[in-house]
Amino acid sequence: MRIRLVLVILVCLASFPMWGSAQSADPQPVVMQEHRQTGSAEIQIKTVSGRNDMVSGGDALLRIDVSPRVPLDQVKVALNGQDLSAAFKPIAGTRSLLGLATGLKLGDNTVTASQSGQAASLVLTNWPIEGPIFSGPHEKPYVCMTQVFDLPVTGGNLGPALDENCSIKTRVDYIYRGTDNKFKPLPNPSARPGDLTTTTTNEGKKVPFIVRVETGTINRAIYHFSMLHDPMTDRPVDLWNRPAGWNGRLIYTFGGGCPGGWYIQGKDTEGVLDPFMLSQGFAVATSSKNVFGNNCDDVNSGETMMMVKERFIERHGAPAHTIGWGSSGGAHQVHLIGDNYPGLLDGIIPGSSFPDVPFGAVTMQGFGARLLHHYFTELATEKWTKEQETAATGIMLHETLVAQATRGDRINPRGVCDEAIPAEWLYDPVTNPRGARCTPYDHQSYIWGKDPRTGFPRRPLDNVGVQYGLQTLNSGVISKAQFLELNEKVGGVDIDAKFTKERTVGDRIGARRGYETGRFLSGGGGLASTPIIDYRAYADSKPGDVHMRFHSFSTRERLKQANGHADNQVMLHEDYTYGGFNTESPLHQEAIQQMDQWLLNVAKDTSNAPRAQKVVKAKPANLREGCVAPGGRRINEQQVYQGGECDKYFHSHASPYLVAGMPVANNIAMCQRKPIDLSDYKVTFNPAEMDRLRRIFADGVCDYTKPSFEQRPLMGTWLSYGPAGKK
Repeated sequence: MRIRLVLVILVCLASFPMWGSAQSADPQPVVMQEHRQTGSAEIQIKTVSGRNDMVSGGDALLRIDVSPRVPLDQVKVALNGQDLSAAFKPIAGTRSLLGLATGLKLGDNTVTASQSGQAASLVLTNWPIEGPIFSGPHEKPYVCMTQVFDLPVTGGNLGPALDENCSIKTRVDYIYRGTDNKFKPLPNPSARPGDLTTTTTNEGKKVPFIVRVETGTINRAIYHFSMLHDPMTDRPVDLWNRPAGWNGRLIYTFGGGCPGGWYIQGKDTEGVLDPFMLSQGFAVATSSKNVFGNNCDDVNSGETMMMVKERFIERHGAPAHTIGWGSSGGAHQVHLIGDNYPGLLDGIIPGSSFPDVPFGAVTMQGFGARLLHHYFTELATEKWTKEQETAATGIMLHETLVAQATRGDRINPRGVCDEAIPAEWLYDPVTNPRGARCTPYDHQSYIWGKDPRTGFPRRPLDNVGVQYGLQTLNSGVISKAQFLELNEKVGGVDIDAKFTKERTVGDRIGARRGYETGRFLSGGGGLASTPIIDYRAYADSKPGDVHMRFHSFSTRERLKQANGHADNQVMLHEDYTYGGFNTESPLHQEAIQQMDQWLLNVAKDTSNAPRAQKVVKAKPANLREGCVAPGGRRINEQQVYQGGECDKYFHSHASPYLVAGMPVANNIAMCQRKPIDLSDYKVTFNPAEMDRLRRIFADGVCDYTKPSFEQRPLMGTWLSYGPAGKK
C-alpha cells in the first residue's frame, strides 16, 4: 500500500515546483465584491448557487426575476451570446425563471436576459473545480488519498486518483436503515429489504429510511452529501423534483482535530450519516477538507464548503437554510467561516468549542501549558505539588495539563505530521531546511506572510511580560519563591519549537494580520447576525481532555466587545453522558431542532430591519439558555463564567494566560506592558525579591486593561488570498 501511495503522490507533484519557493513575504488580502448587474431594472439576474464572482466547475444555477410589465414566457436568456433559454423554466407562483447555466469558460462570462428592448446583463466568473478561488495557492506537497478513503457502509475505497488534483469519478450509493438500527447497503434499488425501517420527518412525512449518498471530489477534497430518497417512488434527483423525505434544509458537518492537518487530501470526513439528522429530513454535506485533522485551515475549509454547497444547490436547488455543525476543530471552522464568510452558514451549532486556532488548545494555550510543564519537569528547583502545578495553569486536572502541553507540540514543525507524508519530504533544519513544516502557521503562511529574514511564517506567538501564576500567588496557593522562579526560568521557544531561556517575541506584522483578517475570531463580522447555539458536554473534569468550558465564554465576550451584546448566542451545557458531540443526546437534538426553528423564524420576518435585529427577535421563545445537571434536572439560567447554579456542577476553569490576568475574552496576542505595580500583588516583596522581580520583567509586565499590540477591527469579510483577489 505504501508503494501505491507514493506513486500517487509523485503524480500529484508532477506539475509543481519545489515547495517553499516563490511567495511574497507579506501577501495582501483583498476584500471581494460581487459583480453588479447592468441594464434594465425590470429584469434581475441572480446566482442561486453562490456568489457570481466565485462560480466553479463550469456551471451556475441562476434565477431571472421580472417585473409585471415583462412577459415571463417571452424572456430570452443567453450565455456569452449563445441562446440558453431552453435551460430555464418558470417557478410556480412567481414571476421568475430558474435554470442551470452550463458550459461556462474559465474566467468571466456574460449572462443576458432580455425581452422586447428590456435587457440585463451579469458577469459570472468561473473557477476550476479543483480550486483554488480565494484561499492561497495549492499547498505543496499534497498527498492524494482516494485509494485509502474507505466508503461508509458500502465499503471499499475510491481507487487511485484520476489526475494530479486527486480527482475521482462522482458516484452515488444507496443505503438503508435496518430494524437493528444500523445502516446497510441497499442491494437492489428496485426492491425493499425485509428489515427496512421508516422515519417521520420534522414536516410530518413518513417515508422509507433510504438514503442517497453522493461522493466526488471538489477543491482537491473528497466530498459527500446525503438525503432521504426512495428510488422506487421518488423521481430521479434534479432541480425540479424534491424527494418526499427532504425537508428542504441542509446541515453541513465539520470535523475536529488539527494534528496532521496539512499536506494531505484526507481519508475520512465528519460524515453525512447521522441517524437523527437524516430521520428529521435534513440533507447533510461535508468534505475531507472540512476536517481539521486533514486540513487545519479555516479559509481553505470555507472555500471548500462554498464549492461543495454550490454543487449541492446545482443538484437539488437552494436549501431554505444551512446549519453549520461541528465540535472542537469543527467549532473553530463554524465560528471562523460564519464570521469571515457570511452567507455560507445561516446558523451554527459549535460543540466543545474554541473560538479560533491561535487562542484555542492548538497554539497559544498549548504553548503556555508546554512552557509551564517543561519548567515543572526540567527546570524547577523549588518544590511544586501537582495541585500547585495545575492551579498555576488554571487547568482542573494534572493529566489534562500534560495533555495540553503535548498539544503545544503542534507548533513543532516536525511534531505532528501525517504518516502518509514520506519522511524525506519533511522539514529538518540541517538536512532539509526547505521541507514541509507541520504547523498551523506554515499551513496558512499565505495569510500570515513570511519573515523575509528567515523565510519562516510570521508568528504572533508571544509571552513577553506574562506573569505566569499571578492569581495563584495572590490566592496564596504558591509562594513568592515559586512565582519568581517560574517566571525567571519559564523561557520560550524558537521557530522550531525548541525551548529557549529567553521568552518568545511575537511578530507584530503577524499579530496585525491575525486581527485584521479574522484569524483571531472577532465576532463582529458575519457572527454579529448569525444564530449560535453553543452546545458543550462538560470535559474540564475528564482526564486529558483539553476542551475546557471557559472557551465558550471567550466567544461570548468577543461578541460583546464587537457588537455590544451576545443575544444571538445561547449556551446549552450538560455532562459527558453522551460523549463530547453526539446526537444521541436529547439536549443536542434539541439544539438542532431549535436552530432549525430559529432560522425558519428569521425567514418569516420580511421587515426592513437589519438581519442582526431579526435574529435576536426570532429566537424561539422556548429556547432557554442553561444546563442539564447530573441526574437530568434542567436549570434554565443565563450562563456566567465562574458563577451561577450551573457552574456548581460544571465549573469553568482557566488557562495559563487567564491565571496571568488576561480577560476571559482571551484574545490578546502580544500584550502591551506597564511598569511593575505593587498594587497588583497581595503579597509583599522584600528588597531582594523586588530586585529579582525587576530583573525578570525588565521591560514591564502585561497590562491587560489595554488591547494587544496591533489589535484592530476586521479589514472586511470575504477576503481573498488567492487568484480571486488578483483579478
